[in-house]
Formats: sequence, structure tokens, C-alpha cells
Amino acid sequence: MEYRELGHTGVKVSAITLGTMTFGEQNTEAEGHEQMDYALDQGINIFDAAEIYPIPPKAATQGATEEIVGTWLTSRKKRDQVMIATKVAGRSTAIDWLRDEPILSRQTPKQIREAIDKSLKRLQTDYVDLYQLHWPDRPIRVFEGLEYRRFADDGHNIHDILEVLGELVASGKVRFVGLSNETPWGVMSFLKLADEHDLPRVVSVQNAYSLVNRAYEVGLSEISYEEQVGLFGYSPLGQGYLTGKYEDGALPAGARKTLFNRLGRYEQGNGPRAISAYVALARRHGLDPSQLAISYALSRPFMTSVIIGATNMGQLKTDIAAADLTLPEAVLEEIDQIHLDYPNPCP
Repeated sequence: MEYRELGHTGVKVSAITLGTMTFGEQNTEAEGHEQMDYALDQGINIFDAAEIYPIPPKAATQGATEEIVGTWLTSRKKRDQVMIATKVAGRSTAIDWLRDEPILSRQTPKQIREAIDKSLKRLQTDYVDLYQLHWPDRPIRVFEGLEYRRFADDGHNIHDILEVLGELVASGKVRFVGLSNETPWGVMSFLKLADEHDLPRVVSVQNAYSLVNRAYEVGLSEISYEEQVGLFGYSPLGQGYLTGKYEDGALPAGARKTLFNRLGRYEQGNGPRAISAYVALARRHGLDPSQLAISYALSRPFMTSVIIGATNMGQLKTDIAAADLTLPEAVLEEIDQIHLDYPNPCP
């Protein structure tokens, strides 16, 4: 397993991160523990969670993922061997069951303090290695689509957020802070205010990155280079589509689309054509489509770590093994051509 520096911290993280958002919904506690055992044995030293996990978020299951990670930490007694990343929810007009008070989710100082304390309790640890803002607290569209849309004009509270994050770092509850689902303007604003007010400097951003969504390369990749804010790339398999398992309309038992049907962005416009082209490319070259997609993401110079997730051990073993794959130049050239034909069809 390769290890890469986390921002400017000097700390090394594995090039693959184990994502846990299926724990507590598609995976039981025992299955989650088995995945974490195997991942650690393979050299993975960072697990990623979130307070709203598992996905899809529901009041009945919220927090179950962190609880499963927590029981693993307590039973295995290997806290010093693994970094734990988790996330605090941002602005939402739908989540009114997350906090003690029946209010909508926001990243106010009060809500962030409540969120970290609850996460630490579920995780059965006294600190989080990487605490991330799950999505911006600004009134903008975050998921699906590339164009900017602002829904209101009530400003933003980035300075207040950084101040409370500084408080958490000073208290020892958090080691490092990061962003997620952020824009170039957002990342630079956090960095600027941190430098101006001696507040925690973000070390990473967790955004989607895959063969069918390379939007990070426009704007954010330069920030990664110049500001030492590395990418934790999630959904490298396009939420399963780039494995080829949904080709020709297939609906495998237990798959996320089969269970929840929440993956419409991969079925619009040129998405299906691009996905089929990448799957066919892998098969022509005798490669596993999943490993092709993950290996490509790992090869990007701005990538700190690729986040993988699995619902069974076979998937997990295949995905982790992608870390040992180097794609031939001919394959990389064909990937570039498909990207020119179908640029970013599934943002």
C-alpha cells in the first residue's frame, strides 16, 4: 500500500480509504467489522464516516455507521493504528431530526459542538483525526450539476465555522479539519480566513471524482498543488455504475440502485454511453472495470486517497487490489479519448 501526505501535516495516509456509509444499512455490524479488519491488514490506515450515515439518511438509522466503527475500535483496541475521519452535516431543508432541538441542520457553532460530541460518543473515542464539513453551509446547490446556483442571499458564516473548529482542535477533540463537496471559491475562502485569523487550515477536500466526473480537475486541482489541500476522492466507481453491474438494465440483488433507486445522475444524457465505453475499454484490455476506475483515480497527482466502499468482501478485495495496478499508456490514451467524447457526463 502506498502512503501519501495529508496536506501540510506530515502525516501519511493510505492511498485508499475505507468508506463506511453502508454500515448499518446494507452491512451489519459483523460485516462492517470484517471489512475493517481486512482493510487494516491490507495497509489501509484511514476509515471515513459521517454523522448522517448510513445512506440513505433516515432518522431511524442515523449514527449507526459511527456506532459500528466505534464498537470495532473498542473491541480491536487498535485506535493508534488507524485514522478516523467523520463529517458534520451542512445546511439542509430536510434534516430536522438530527439535533437535540427540532431545527434544520446548519453548521452553527452550537450545532457543530453538539455534532462532534455525539460523533465521539458513537465512535467510542476521545478524538477524531479528520473532521470534515460534509457540504457547504452556504445557500447554494451542492449535489448534481456543474453550474452555480444560489438559492438565497443570507451570506455565509465561514469565519464562525473556523472559530469553532479551532476550539475543537485546541481541546484535542479534533486533529485536522477538512472540507467536502466544496467549490474552488469555498476552499480558498476557508484558507484565506484561516491565514488571516490564525485559525485551522483545511488539509483536505472530499469531493466526487471518477471517470465520469472529473470536475475536480477544473480549478480545484490547482488549489491542491499550490495550497497543499489534497483530494479524498469519493464515488470512484460512479456509485457502482463503472463496475458494469448495471449494464443492459441489470438490477443485481442487494445493489444500491435496486434497493433505493437514487442514482439518476448516471442515467441521463451521455452518462450511459460514457459508462459503457469505460466498461468495454476495461474488458478489451482484460482488466476488471472496477480496478480500471480506481487505478485511474489513484494515478491523479492531486489525489491524496481514493475512498472505496463495498457491501461484500469480494468487492472489497477487488477494490483494494486496484492499488497494485498500473494502467498501460495505451489504456490511459483511450480513457482520454472517451473523456473528450463524453466530458463529465455525471457531475
